[in-house]
Amino acid sequence: MKTEQYSETQYKGESRTFVASASMGIESLVRDECAALGFEHIETRNGKVEFRGDLSLIPKANINLRTADRVFLKMGEFKALSFEELFQEIKKIPWEEVIDIDGAFPVSWVSSVKCKLFSKSDIQKIVKKAMVERLKTRYRLDVFPEKGATYAVKIQGDKDIFAVMIDTSGEALHRRGYRKLINEAPLKETMAAALVLLSRWKGATPLLDPMCGTGTIAVEGALIARNIAPGAERNFAAEKWKCIPEEFWINARDEAYSREDREKPVRIYASDSDPEAIRIAGENAGRAGILEDIRFEVRDFEKIAPTENRGAMITNPPYGDRLLDRERAAELYRKLGNTCRQRIPQWSWYVITADEDFEKNFGQKATKNRKLYNGGIKCYFYQYYASGTF
Repeated sequence: MKTEQYSETQYKGESRTFVASASMGIESLVRDECAALGFEHIETRNGKVEFRGDLSLIPKANINLRTADRVFLKMGEFKALSFEELFQEIKKIPWEEVIDIDGAFPVSWVSSVKCKLFSKSDIQKIVKKAMVERLKTRYRLDVFPEKGATYAVKIQGDKDIFAVMIDTSGEALHRRGYRKLINEAPLKETMAAALVLLSRWKGATPLLDPMCGTGTIAVEGALIARNIAPGAERNFAAEKWKCIPEEFWINARDEAYSREDREKPVRIYASDSDPEAIRIAGENAGRAGILEDIRFEVRDFEKIAPTENRGAMITNPPYGDRLLDRERAAELYRKLGNTCRQRIPQWSWYVITADEDFEKNFGQKATKNRKLYNGGIKCYFYQYYASGTF
C-alpha cells in the first residue's frame, strides 16, 4: 500500500480524508451524524469513521459531531516491516503543507497491534526524526522552535499497516465546556448524547432521568432537542492552523447557529437524591444555555411522579463495578423495575449498566440491548420500548 500524498492545491481545496474516532459500540451513530452533515465517502470501521472532503469539514465536524471523540486529518497510510521503511514513508508525506515553520508537532499517540514494529517508543522516535528531516528541506532549518500552533500526530499500526493522522480537535470533543464540576464516575458527554440518540427521543415528549447525578443526560437531551451544536462555544487545536482560513470557522459556527430551534417546547425532568449533585447539575445546565428546559429536583427515584402518560426515561444508575457493591446494585435495580412499572408504565425505559444480571434484577427482559463501552468499562444499554411511538 502506498502512502497517500497530496499537492498544496489539493490541501486547500480538494478532497482529503478525515477520521472521527469513537467509543466502541457507537460508530454507527457517528456515521449517521456525518451523513446528516452532508459528508461523503463515509466508511465505518472499529472505533472510527472515515469521510472525505475539503478542509472546511474540519470546523464543521468538530463543531457539530455529538458522539465522536476526536477529529483527525489523515496524512497517509502505508505498510512498513522495518524502521527504515517507516522512516522513508513518513518522510514522503508533505508535512510542510500543513505544519507551519514554528508549529509544534509532537508524536502524541502510538499504537501497534500485530505489527513487526512493536516498540512504541522507537516508532515515536523514528516518526519524529523523519518529520524533522522532511521539514528541514522545506524550511531550511536545523532546529525547529515548536512554539506555535500544535499539530499532534497519531500513529496507528494494525497488522503492519500504519495510519498517520494529525489531531484537529485538541481537547477531546466530550469536553463541551459546560461541565465544570462533576460527581463520581461521570458519564462522558459524548456517551450521554449517544444514549439519547439511541433512544430516538427528539423532544416531542418528556425526557426523564431519575438518577441524573450532575445532569449530563438531561443537558445533552436538551441540546439535541434544540439542535444546538455541542462545539459551537468552544475552541479547537486546528483554529490556529494557517492552512485553514478563519472564514471556515466563522461559516461553520454561523451555520450551526442558524439550525438551532429555540422556539419549540422541551420538557425534561432530572432528579437525584443528592442535593449537591442537583446544585451542580443546575450550574452545568446554566452554562450550556438550556436551564429553562430542565426541571431539576432533589427526589428519590422511587418517588418520581411525572404527569405525562408517555415519554422516555434514560438513566445511568450506579452499578457494581462503579459505585455500589453487587448486592446493593441488585436491590437498586429491583426497585427501579418496580418504580417503572408502577409509576411510568406507558413510557419507554432506557438504562445503561455494566451488570449482566440487570434484566433478572429489574424483573423484565429488555426489548433490545446494545453493548457499549463507558470509560473503558463494558456496559449494556437495556432498551424497553413502550407500545406506539413518541
